[in-house]
Amino acid sequence: MVNEVLAALAALKQDERLGALITVIDGPDMGSAVVLDRATGQITGDGSPWLDEDVISDANDLMDREESRALVYGERRVFIDTIAPSPVMLIFGAGHIAQPLSIFARELGFRVVVADARDVWATRERFPNVDELIVAWPDAVFDHIVPDRRTYVVLLSHDSRFEIPVLRAVHKKPIRYLGAMGSRRTHALRVDRLKNEGWTQEEIDAIHGPIGLDLKARSPAETAIAILAEIVQVRYGAGSAVSLRGTDAPIHSP
Repeated sequence: MVNEVLAALAALKQDERLGALITVIDGPDMGSAVVLDRATGQITGDGSPWLDEDVISDANDLMDREESRALVYGERRVFIDTIAPSPVMLIFGAGHIAQPLSIFARELGFRVVVADARDVWATRERFPNVDELIVAWPDAVFDHIVPDRRTYVVLLSHDSRFEIPVLRAVHKKPIRYLGAMGSRRTHALRVDRLKNEGWTQEEIDAIHGPIGLDLKARSPAETAIAILAEIVQVRYGAGSAVSLRGTDAPIHSP
């Protein structure tokens, strides 16, 4: 049984699938462990009698928030260790903001893809460390990347030749984040166009536009930080994005 659990854990990591290693760390059945695959619900290992609906439900919630935690169920203390693949950030537009954004995003563990049809901008000299650099229109990106719940899309160009195909490609896809550069007026025009294309108000409200938190950023690097701060907040689904000074909010997740 131990070998099955280890094999299932290795398969999650190798295939970059979201899952969890769930282990009893105190109480009856201490040391008993299972692996739960988030996408399929498959359970590997002998979890009875302690692996019930409450444990599975809590594990699914923690996996969705990319958190690990020890929880108590009756006489047992169970540690739910989330195994999460690297999230993917798709950056459309290889301008000045994209450079620091791609660097910072990789530091945060993202697999970074930068795409731009302008070969003067999308060069390895400007983006030496991104995981993938695509010199083409957005359609070329979605030819081999299927947006899913671990995809973060950043539109840094509101040129309609970039923006329209990206928005259409991710419409109704379960992506984690969609942010779009532009002024409030630009976003208002974007909203009108999307309404005409059949987007619901809920789908439109999910777009982060104008993109980023209000940090009064001026430089490209500062703007990149404002964008990533918003993405981190969305990624973990928590936080008020206000200063911790003068508040009694916890500094770290419990």
